[in-house]
Amino acid sequence: MRNRRWRWLLFTLLLACTACQTAGEVQSGRRALLLDNYEEALRRFQSAAERDPSYFYRSGPFRESIWTYLGRSQYHTGQLAEARRSLERALSHDRDDYLARIYLGLTLARTGDRQRALKEIEAGMRGLHDWLDYLNYNTQFYYWDVNREIRNQIEKNLADVSTGKIDWPRLIADAEWVGKKMEDEVDAARKDEELQRRFRDDHFRGPGIGIGVGF
Repeated sequence: MRNRRWRWLLFTLLLACTACQTAGEVQSGRRALLLDNYEEALRRFQSAAERDPSYFYRSGPFRESIWTYLGRSQYHTGQLAEARRSLERALSHDRDDYLARIYLGLTLARTGDRQRALKEIEAGMRGLHDWLDYLNYNTQFYYWDVNREIRNQIEKNLADVSTGKIDWPRLIADAEWVGKKMEDEVDAARKDEELQRRFRDDHFRGPGIGIGVGF
């Protein structure tokens, strides 16, 4: 009985260790991604995907599949066939992974399938815009995209798409900007959330009681 308990404890510790290693690899990959160090990001995300292919990065209401991160880094390093497989795998796990859909569209655009590319980019941008709107108007996460930079850019792109006259180099550059800006926004929103939490804690704690003696 004791041996079984120790085996179970060891197994639990190994799982926890693997989870910590995966989370560490993803965080390192995100930092590399934000610095446009795509080769390093690719190495980190590949390692994380091998450790835990079902991993999702989470920050507040935001979540992103390890396959989306891997696909994004593959896209930026020119591994388009691999990027497509990774992004399609991400969408098979979560059809509402809007960044995966945007980057799948970007990948398709660079491989020449522009009809489907436009459909995926438009759907991803529209979904991301609506998600940000929902957070701001219907939840406590109103500090996402506070200045509407991301949504304003998406609105411009969707307006251009609606005309049917697509400036592909511009659309691709704008969609890449949206992807990187969202990654920035994840960290900015987390900092704002921490500030809000501290403010609430201080508010409910109230002023301290002090006793002073003066002469």
